[in-house]
Amino acid sequence: MRGRSNLPPPRFLFFPAMLKPVILSCLKTYDKKTFLADLFAGLTVGVVALPLAMAFAIACGMDPAKGLITAIVAGFLISLFGGSRFQIGGPTGAFVVIIMGIVASYGVGGLLICTLMAGVFLIIMGVCRMGALIRFIPFPVTTGFTSGIAMVIFSTQVKDMLGLSIPGEIPGGFIEKWACYLQYAGTVNWAALALCVGTVAVILICKRLSSKLPAMLIAMLVMTGVSLVCSLPVETIGDRFPSLPNALPMPSLPSMEWASLQGLVMPAFTIALLAAIESLLSASVADGMTSTRHKPNAELVAQGIGNIGSALFMGIPATGAIARTATNVKSGAKTPVAGMIHALVLLAILMAFSQYAKMIPFAVLAGILSVVCYNMSEIHVFARLARGPRPDAAVLVITFALTVLVDLVVAVEVGVVLAALLFIGRMAQISNVCPITGQITFGADDPEDDSRSIEKKTVPPQVEVFDIQGPFFFGAVDQFKEQVLGSLDHDIKIVILRMRLVPALDATGLNVLGDFFQRCRERRIVLLLCGVQTQPLDVIRHAPFYRRLKSYNICSNIDAALVRANAILDELPDPVHEEPVGEFRKREEG
Repeated sequence: MRGRSNLPPPRFLFFPAMLKPVILSCLKTYDKKTFLADLFAGLTVGVVALPLAMAFAIACGMDPAKGLITAIVAGFLISLFGGSRFQIGGPTGAFVVIIMGIVASYGVGGLLICTLMAGVFLIIMGVCRMGALIRFIPFPVTTGFTSGIAMVIFSTQVKDMLGLSIPGEIPGGFIEKWACYLQYAGTVNWAALALCVGTVAVILICKRLSSKLPAMLIAMLVMTGVSLVCSLPVETIGDRFPSLPNALPMPSLPSMEWASLQGLVMPAFTIALLAAIESLLSASVADGMTSTRHKPNAELVAQGIGNIGSALFMGIPATGAIARTATNVKSGAKTPVAGMIHALVLLAILMAFSQYAKMIPFAVLAGILSVVCYNMSEIHVFARLARGPRPDAAVLVITFALTVLVDLVVAVEVGVVLAALLFIGRMAQISNVCPITGQITFGADDPEDDSRSIEKKTVPPQVEVFDIQGPFFFGAVDQFKEQVLGSLDHDIKIVILRMRLVPALDATGLNVLGDFFQRCRERRIVLLLCGVQTQPLDVIRHAPFYRRLKSYNICSNIDAALVRANAILDELPDPVHEEPVGEFRKREEG
């Protein structure tokens, strides 16, 4: 019998658990019943995704096949490598604005490079375990740019909704675009408008009858049929895109122009950030519907692989789609196999029915996108936030306005910075430094010990006690300087800083603490710290002044600090920051 090999297993088998695709654990218990559930869900989601994939591509100024290719390639890879059981990947409305800007500035080749770079950024985010950090993007920022994107997408569809006859290119700016629409308002095609309104009506009726119906596909088929039967004079996909592929193209690397790479870094990072936010939000929605938990870092890696695959097959950026993921869950999906089947369904449709897509009127797709924009705008959420605290409302409105009027990249940057500054200001407000000499209660450092909470401690003369509350960071140091540094002008021998309510200490706070310690030394004042929590204590122990401060001058609570202060006053009438002398020193050394 051949003996077992002693060679170590291949290195790729040691892939971190947090990055392992969920499908590996699902396949361990996979059976026929689970496959049938995934098959039905995959077929349903594939049918639902068909009109959306084409509509989003056309909204970006690309041919509809680009949307189908993205949904097929990226959708398959995201499900195969993802960290969620139910995630459905593909093109979404979040990318429409930025894709239009990239294509206008750098062309389709620049978009492919941007998508490829965004995929690399997403993989780096996942490997660096940034999945949890992405969730901290403030809600007013995400709502602001999401609502702004919905407004911009809607504005791009007005021409097709109304069937306007506009010669030349439509202006790219939001205000200029609407000025152009008003200029040519007299060229409305009433047949196109009727198809658009009819599409919206069919979608609403289908949703009212049953949420399980593929409302958008039904509306697309019905209104396309009406257009053909009535021979309506409206523009169709075939009029703008005479040839549509019926198979996936061969994968190839996009041609890179090194001169333009620097300008593409920021748009690529924005695509990666949007993909990360939307995909993790979508996975969280699925978790809430199924009581499961996704792997955020594995999901980011899968999003990166999906976008790289999409770029290699000439597709557009992709991410997790909330509506399609929710449909997948409601259709009874059990594992990521359902998402892979959804991609294969779209591939079959592309191969068998791409020539029929030329018959679809643009007014019908515009009607579908108008419903998507309404759902995406979350008007009720926007209105609720606008009525909330004024600083948050300001961040919301500014992000929304910048998305609509300027650029999505600028909106995300400014929104995040404003939200961060707002957070810093609020943290500074809750941080407080105040003198509490003569007002200290027993048991205050132990919230569970209330037996002596009403009794007063005796603070020796020439001892000043300050209570620091809240994070001690760069936004709170000014208050410390105002309250504490002034105490050095008085005739005191010891300063006690009570830090039991300081959860965090940053480099700026540590620097101010070190400066204060040095000033105390210059004035021959002893500095004692008490009640220091774990994080601040670890930071202080790595500070240059820790060796001179001495560990026995960091007390566990206010009781120990007052005992230490009394001992110093007894032994050192004129204390300096040196080791204790006399009997107290012997006790310390013992």
